[in-house]
Amino acid sequence: MPSSPCGPGCLDSIDEVGPGRVAARLAGVAGLLLSFPVANAVTPRGRRVPLQRGYARLLLSCLGMRLRIVDNRGAAEERGVVDEGGPALAPAGFGAPDRGVLVVTGHIGWTDIVALASVQPLGFVARADMVEWPLIGRLAELMRVIPIERESLRQLPGVVAAVGARLAAGERIGVFPEGTTWCGRAYGTMRPALFQAAVDTGTPVQPVRLRYLDRHGVPCTVPGFVGVDTFASSARRVLRSRGMVAEVVLEPVQEPGGDRRELARRCEAAVRGVVSMNQGASDAAQWIEAGHTRVQDPSVTAEAPEVRRPRRRPMLRGRRSTAGAQ
Repeated sequence: MPSSPCGPGCLDSIDEVGPGRVAARLAGVAGLLLSFPVANAVTPRGRRVPLQRGYARLLLSCLGMRLRIVDNRGAAEERGVVDEGGPALAPAGFGAPDRGVLVVTGHIGWTDIVALASVQPLGFVARADMVEWPLIGRLAELMRVIPIERESLRQLPGVVAAVGARLAAGERIGVFPEGTTWCGRAYGTMRPALFQAAVDTGTPVQPVRLRYLDRHGVPCTVPGFVGVDTFASSARRVLRSRGMVAEVVLEPVQEPGGDRRELARRCEAAVRGVVSMNQGASDAAQWIEAGHTRVQDPSVTAEAPEVRRPRRRPMLRGRRSTAGAQ
């Protein structure tokens, strides 16, 4: 089963807000999560998408994060950025309104679900015990999360079938094929099992690069849900942070083809930025490979490449969110 070496030593320390601001944020989160079921129920079905997107963006704001969407799909002249609070330079969404799409990305923490839903509402494959979490659990039920017991591989075919049925019905489903969370600087291999649902139904796959930046635009690991983290400790760290940005990069859509393993490799390359770099995009990030863990080194420049291998960390069992077994 997938495991992550990420742990407490991976987590950054960034600027924090005061206790009063934390209390206000927590009150805002509680108010949104308590009011959402009522607002969703009284809203006509045809108008629920903008309502749900709006609630997700407000929730992200209450968590102290600003949303940035970078659209790398289509021709270069059609690409652009949607930055919350600024002008919309390009349309943003995961797929056509009446066609299913499988959304795949790396997994950093529970805030990933809020960030992705802020682009466009979608369902998720997520850890089964999420419905028991305070506040977030009720939201998971309303989002019709497909639960998965990662330790029970015999349940995996049923989960793939459930994802396929939802895709065939025209829904958007988000999955985290790494099978566990990573800190945001290191990442794991995308397991091919859940891609089978896209292959079986002929559904396009939307690769998404998701990262979190601090107030200075530097990638940070504060939202990482890794190692011995609990939901309470992770939520406290996020609520205290100042000026974070959740950046969602939409890479070119991948057609499913007939081989789930080949599809998983294509999507992993897109999510890690290989496609964008090959297309001449400005992202010059480089990755260091150390065994099965690849760590992004922001100090390396394209003009003066230097490979530095990080010290090996002791293996710590990371938090599990989704299944990604073969």
